[in-house]
This record gives sequence, C-alpha cells and structure tokens, in this order.
Amino acid sequence: MLKQFTAFIPMVLGLVALGTAQETKIYTHEQKAFQDALALYNNEQYQAAQTIFDKVKVSTKDEETAANSAYYSANAAVRLNQIGADRLMEDFVEKYPTSTKRNSAYADVAEYYFQTGKYPYALKWYNKVDQSSLSRGEMDKFNFNYGYSLFSSRKTKEAEKYLEKVTTSQIYGSQAKYYLGYISYQQDDYETANQRFDQITDQDVLEEKLSYYQADMNFKLGKFEEAIALAKKQLPKSDRREVSELNKIIGESYFNLKQYENAIPYLTEYNGKGGKWSNTDYYYLGYAYYKGGDYANAIAQFNKIIGGTNSVAQNAYYHLAECYLKLDKKQEALNAFRNASQMDYSAEIQKDAFLNYARLSYEVGNAYEPVPQVITNYLKTYPKDEHQEEMQTLLVDSYITSKNFEGAMQLLEENKNYASKSVYQKVAYYRGIELFMEGDYNAASENFSKSLGSAEDMLFKARADYWKAESDYLSNRFDDAVKGYTAFKNNPSAQSTEMYTDVDYNLAYGYFKQKNYNEAITYFNAFTSNGNADVEKLNDGYLRLGDSYYATSKYWPAIETYNKALALTGPEKDYAFYQKAMSYGYVDRGASKIENLEEFVSKFPRSSFRDDALFELGNTYVAQGQESKGLEAYDRLISEYRASSLVPQALMRQGLV
Repeated sequence: MLKQFTAFIPMVLGLVALGTAQETKIYTHEQKAFQDALALYNNEQYQAAQTIFDKVKVSTKDEETAANSAYYSANAAVRLNQIGADRLMEDFVEKYPTSTKRNSAYADVAEYYFQTGKYPYALKWYNKVDQSSLSRGEMDKFNFNYGYSLFSSRKTKEAEKYLEKVTTSQIYGSQAKYYLGYISYQQDDYETANQRFDQITDQDVLEEKLSYYQADMNFKLGKFEEAIALAKKQLPKSDRREVSELNKIIGESYFNLKQYENAIPYLTEYNGKGGKWSNTDYYYLGYAYYKGGDYANAIAQFNKIIGGTNSVAQNAYYHLAECYLKLDKKQEALNAFRNASQMDYSAEIQKDAFLNYARLSYEVGNAYEPVPQVITNYLKTYPKDEHQEEMQTLLVDSYITSKNFEGAMQLLEENKNYASKSVYQKVAYYRGIELFMEGDYNAASENFSKSLGSAEDMLFKARADYWKAESDYLSNRFDDAVKGYTAFKNNPSAQSTEMYTDVDYNLAYGYFKQKNYNEAITYFNAFTSNGNADVEKLNDGYLRLGDSYYATSKYWPAIETYNKALALTGPEKDYAFYQKAMSYGYVDRGASKIENLEEFVSKFPRSSFRDDALFELGNTYVAQGQESKGLEAYDRLISEYRASSLVPQALMRQGLV
C-alpha cells in the first residue's frame, strides 16, 4: 500500500481575507454577510457558506467582494462534489480575469483534490497553474504535489521529472527520494531503488515504509531469509493492507526455502489483491498442504484453480491428481491428470500427466475416450519414451480387458514387438473364439492356427487345438478336425479343461464323418464307457456306435448298442428300434426281426421310419413263407403312405407274390 508522506500544510484559503476584509469597525450589510460566509467556509460548513456567498455575489455592488464570493462559492462546490463545480471555477476565471485569486483558484482546487487523494482531478487543475507566478517555496510544493499526482496516476516517467526537482528540498527531499526509489522498485530496477532509498535521511520515512519495500525487493532477488527478517520487522508497524502483503512475502519466502509448514500460517493470512486470491496464491497454499501430507486441504485449494489456462493451473492439476491418488480417489485423479496433460506450459509435467492418465485409464476405465486410444496416442506422442514397453503391454491388455480382440489382433499384426509370443498366442485364441461364435469357422480356424504358431502356454495351446478342430469339423474338414482333437487329447494340459470329457466323442465323430468306422468304434466305445458323459451325449454316442457296428456288419454288437441307447432317455428311439430290427434280419433271426418290426409299427405310429418298417415287414413275411401277412403289410403301406417312395416297390412286390 502507498501512503502519502506530506508535511501538514494548513489550509490558507481565505486567511488573507480575514486580515484585509476589515475596512473599519463598521461593516456594510454585504460585507458582514461576506465575513459570516467566510467564517462558515473556514469551519468547513461549505453548504451554508455557499448559500451566503451566492447571495452576496448577486447583491453587492463591490466588484472585489463579488469576485471573492464567486471564488469561494466555486471552491465550496468543489469540496461538496457538486455537479458542475469545475464549470463554476472556470466561470470565475472568465468573469474576473483581473482577480488576484485567478492563479490561486487553480492551485487551491488542485491542492484540494491532491489532499483528498483525487490525483487525476488534481492534475487537471495543476496543469492550469501559471508556474512563473509561483515563489520558490510554492514551486517546491507544486513540483512535489504535481510529481506525486503523476506518480499516483501511474505516469511514472513524467513523475520522475518533477520529483527529481525537489530531491534537495529540506521539506520534500526525503519523500521525493522515497517515491523515486519506489518507481525504480516498481520497474524491477532494484539497484537504483536501493541507491535512492539509501539517500533518505528522514527517520519517519525510513521507519514508516522502507522495511516493507526492502523485504519485497529481497524476496524478488531470491534473498528469502533476509526478506523474512525484514517483513517480520515491518509487520507491527503496518496497516491492514500491508500486513496482508507482508504475510505473502513471508509465506512465499518460506515456501521457496521449502519450509512448507512454516509457510502455511502466513500464506493463509494473505487477503489477496483487492481481497481476491489469484491462481498462484491458491497453488502456493495447496502445494504447501500437499508437501505436508494434508491432502484434503491441498485438494480444496487446488480445486479453486480450475478454469485457469497457464503454468500454475497445469501444476495445480498435476498435484491435485497426486493428492487424489494418495486418497485412493482414482477416477478424480484421472480427470485431473487429463487436464494437466492437455496443457503444454511444462513439457515435463505434460508428459508425466499423460503417462499417469494412460495408466489410470487402463486401471479404472475412461469415460472420455476408449482406453486403447489413450495409450495409442501416448505411444504416438512419445515414440522413444522409456515407458514404451510398459505402454505397449498396457495397450494390448486394454484391448484384451475390453474384449476388443479384433483391435488387438490388428495392432499386433502391425506391431509384432508390442507383445510377447505368449500374449500374441492368447489374443489370437480369443479372436478365434469370437469368430467361432459369429459362425465364421474358416476365419476362426485361421486365428487358432496363429495362436498355435506362437504357442508357449500349453493350456492355451490345448484350447486352441480343440476349437480349431471344432472349426474344421464345422467346415467339413474332418481330417484336420481329427488331427486337432488328437493334438488336444495328447496335451497333458487338456485334462484340466472342461472339453476333455468330450474329446473321444468328437474324435469318434471325426472318424465317423470320414466313414472310418473302425476308428469311430474305438473312440465311441471309449466315450460311452468313461462314465462322465451327460445322458444326451451318451445316448447319441450309443446310436453312432451302433451305426458304426452296423456299417461294418457287426450286427450283434450293433443290437446290443442300440438296446443301450433304448434304455436311456433321449431322442431317436424309433431310429434305434428300427436299426435293431434290421440287424436281426442280417443275423438270420427272421422271427425276431418280424417281432421287432411289428412292435415298432405299433409303438411309433408317427415315426418317419414307419413306411420303411411296413415295407421291410412285408418283405420279411414273404421271405418266411407268410405271404398273406406280407400282402397285408404291403396293403397298409400303400393305404397309409400314398406319397411314400416305397409304394411303387410295394405294388410290384404284391404283384410278384
């Protein structure tokens, strides 16, 4: 805060008039009214004085009394801040150009504004003063007041010119040197400021202000311990505004000395510029709390900086994020790191914030943009970073975690060095599973092959073998399917998978589809005898095992196997029953065949095999010499299944019989 140091100069307005206005012991009416008004004016009762001056001005016939009344009325208007007061003074000068108070009018009004601290108004009136008519003493006063008004109006270059004129003045010298020193101080010319301050001899001036500015200069020169000592010395002598500024100097000096706990009490006592803290003020206090481990208070201060776009805001966001991390508030930390990473005031902070933003995105997810995109952007921005390998690993994992295996495969195909063979093996495997579920079995098989080509993890190798075999099977590549199932079965790790119980079943089907029924029998037997299969698959296994026996003319084993299927709950009972009946025919058990076919026709009236059963029943009766029953079976077929392809054959057989 600036405080004006001027010696008390009594108001001289009207004092001369007190000694000269007296003509004799007897006054005229106007003269008495003028003297009464002048007394009120000198007692600062401007409104009452102005009223009388205005009356005297229009009623008196004495021109000097009228001029003086106009002069004091205008002066009163200035002191009452009346609208048009300036114009009243101008009117006085124009109307009474020969008045001895013409120059005094300008000087007096200027000094009034000067004394009341309205320096721009003071300058306006000082500019009207005729300096050539001033005495030496008046000139010193004019130069100081005019210089100080320029200084207070921030016209420092012009102010120096007038203040320099009174540096040798006994009255104004110390004050002029003080303000000249202060101008140098404001211009950060601390060497000149110190020279000018050192020339001050007035002890009052030295005691009043100098320690404050010396403390501030030492602070700005980085002499923090000296700044603290001087500022503490000045504190008891300072007003409220300066106390605030001195606390700031002490607090920030301790801060720069990294004595954060000592800094906090002083930083909190600072009131800010115009009662308002800047982002830097919040940052200093927040950082001091942060270094002291008081993360909650640090967060409260850093959060007040939100919205700033400068290096202080970037630092604040970064340390805000670190505070959130200390309190395990990772989502909030992610947001703060993101803000810090988007500012380029400090490249080092920007990079580290980006790194942490990427790490946290991977760890807790990211609502702003896809995690793989965040990490990819980091790798593109810092291609030769020491954290490249870590980021590459996180990138691949982020695809895996988000189950974007297509993206992961594309990434790894383009950047082979981003992941180990083991990671590539797993990504290719999971992409294969995705394609398998989508029904794209050829592409699935291709990805499983890629996984197997980088096989390091035997468990994933077993799984890839199995699902590649499934893909090949569903693509009718049965030979490849058998190879895959065999590789799966021979892998010791396969036994820990949920698919292992079905591998013999799948192998049997692979051989069955190739009509390699002997191998199919081996694996269907192994499957049906392991005791771990579910009923539905066990039933199907018995049926296909029976079919394999049937296809290799092993009819008795076929009959036994079909009977096992019929003993279970499950579909295709009519098929098993029919196949069993047919098998009896191939082992020369005609009676048993007829018995089973009759039972089939009765038991499965809606079976798709019923027309076949009636046809075979007719044939078997005829072969056994029971033509009438054979003809009867043909009749049932012809009447019940007119659209069957077997009807023409039945008619022909009937005719032959």
